[in-house]
Amino acid sequence: MKKVNFSEISGNSLGYITIVAILGLITVAGLGAFWYMEHNGHWVTGMNNEIVWGMPHVFAVFLIVAASGALNVASISSVFSKSAYKPLARLSGLLALALLAGGLMVLVLDLGRPDRLIVAMTYYNFKSIFAWNIYLYTGFFAIVIIYMWMMMERKMNKYTKAAGTAAFVWRLALTTGTGSIFGFIVARQFYDSAIYAPLFIIMSFSFGLAIFILMLMAIYSGTGRPLGDAILFRLKNLLGVFIAAVLLLVTIFFLTGLYATEHHGVVSFILNGDNIYTKLFWVVQIIMGSLVPLALVYNPVTGTSRAWIAIASILVILGGLAQIFIIIIGGQAFPLELFPGMEVSSSFTDGVIASYSPSLPEFLLGLSGISVALIIVTLALKVLQFAPDSLADADVDPHYKATN
Repeated sequence: MKKVNFSEISGNSLGYITIVAILGLITVAGLGAFWYMEHNGHWVTGMNNEIVWGMPHVFAVFLIVAASGALNVASISSVFSKSAYKPLARLSGLLALALLAGGLMVLVLDLGRPDRLIVAMTYYNFKSIFAWNIYLYTGFFAIVIIYMWMMMERKMNKYTKAAGTAAFVWRLALTTGTGSIFGFIVARQFYDSAIYAPLFIIMSFSFGLAIFILMLMAIYSGTGRPLGDAILFRLKNLLGVFIAAVLLLVTIFFLTGLYATEHHGVVSFILNGDNIYTKLFWVVQIIMGSLVPLALVYNPVTGTSRAWIAIASILVILGGLAQIFIIIIGGQAFPLELFPGMEVSSSFTDGVIASYSPSLPEFLLGLSGISVALIIVTLALKVLQFAPDSLADADVDPHYKATN
């Protein structure tokens, strides 16, 4: 394994400028959607008294969860001393920061009155998981920035493992905190489960790595820099492990729900209902987002094709968005059990499955979070040395053997 050199990308091509322009337009559209919803009120959205967390929350939570997982590549290098992943550590940290920034932007804007965030940051409620998450998110920025500084500053390299370990522990806490938001909501039958914390950790590994693979392929395809098969195949095999782990925990979650009588209603609603959530679960989350990618990455033919690896990563992302949609929207749509064992009806839609159709402004705000994350990555690659000059097998694969 040779010494890895890093450099900025040129960023002068028409393709680069076009990408930045398109991402900028999406961001502006998202900010316009925020102003529209803030000015007119949330009655212009698909949200209502039952569905108070809408499509922007789906995008925000997905990006936040993926941010933690994107740092996993750097963690494998620093914490677990796997030298094959070391050249990717800087890109891993950059993507993690960008995804978290995009997710938090959507979250803050969707909540309305972002100026009031200062209240939550100055008056701390130790009993609130939301309050804990504010510090987990802001702390993640600080720790990862320090971690990246240790990696990029030669004099500080000796502290990289310590900083990487701190970042690894912090990101596990961050994802645990995000999952616990739902696990601690005992009033909702689809939430109220301790498995959400480990489930969100494994989901982060899967979603974050899928995005990282796509970013890596896009950067090296767009710049013409060499990207060897060894590192790419290593990443796609790891992605398969994470997909299978998510499937396992999802299976355990629903088997546990089927065992508990009080959860039969909501489990049936998701698994066997005549609604959008059942279709999303089986078609998008399970088949398209899990089983098909698993088959693609481990099949001897498709598993060695870069195009199919990219398709598998895209499917994982789509399946992840569907999974978050089911958790957030589906969990709210199923009626609250206000009086166990009693049939409830009123003029306030008690006991009725809530309807929800996301509006265009909600989609635009959510998409702007993705565009902001991509803009951060795109511009950072131009001004700082994040990308290795070469990821060819001969340069970065510790097991590479030259053949004549």
